[in-house]
Amino acid sequence: MSENAEAVLQAMIEAGKPVRPGEVAKAMGIESKEVSKAIKVLKKEGKIHSPKRCYYAPTE
Repeated sequence: MSENAEAVLQAMIEAGKPVRPGEVAKAMGIESKEVSKAIKVLKKEGKIHSPKRCYYAPTE
């Protein structure tokens, strides 16, 4: 897992609710493009899921 993916996952855990990639990017101060890449990796690894369209949350 890349450093960005780990940081994105951490930001999602801290948010405590399903978040949009843009919100994570804003909170972390990085481009949403980078967040989207990290989300793709995390989703593939099963670490996050999408409870509703365009929102992501850590898998329990």
